[in-house]
Amino acid sequence: MQDYIYVIVAQTGTNVAKAIKFFTRKPYNHVSLSGDIGLSEMYSFCRNYPRTPLPATFNKEVIGQGTLGLYDDIPCEIYQISVTREQKDEFRRIMEHFSTFRNAYSYNILGLIAIFLKISWTRKNRFLCSQFVAHTFYKLGLELSKSPCLYTPDDFRFLPNAELIYKGELNRWYFEESPVVHDDSDLIYH
Repeated sequence: MQDYIYVIVAQTGTNVAKAIKFFTRKPYNHVSLSGDIGLSEMYSFCRNYPRTPLPATFNKEVIGQGTLGLYDDIPCEIYQISVTREQKDEFRRIMEHFSTFRNAYSYNILGLIAIFLKISWTRKNRFLCSQFVAHTFYKLGLELSKSPCLYTPDDFRFLPNAELIYKGELNRWYFEESPVVHDDSDLIYH
């Protein structure tokens, strides 16, 4: 039986997001992972509090809540990645590990500079959103074309094994177009 994980690349309206977009000239500045097509559980390295960029670490993101709840228009692309049952089980274990040991991890601020300068620099227990997703791919045995520490959100748009299943506004996918029915009880922020 075929299984999937989902990569969500998005452009939020935060000032940091706007600055990154200005320097990179790329349409998206953030990437998250989900184990379900309804995106009820999205995971990434991002800000802990909606209105301040730091502190930041591993977080569960919920559409309509936290930072994602501050903006009505969040352009995104959602990609489906085919995985085996074993890889999907490992994906759940990896997310559980990061959740359990969340306080041992932090945001890799210096990694932003290293990526911009194309310097391969892995820092223990520190990730950018894109480094976290690439690290997870590496742990799952999914094909990567470069070191996980050099990945940017835009790189995930061009993976050979990624199928684009949606391009549009994130809230619209979640509330209107996703094949999963959502109601307000799904919106629980952690």
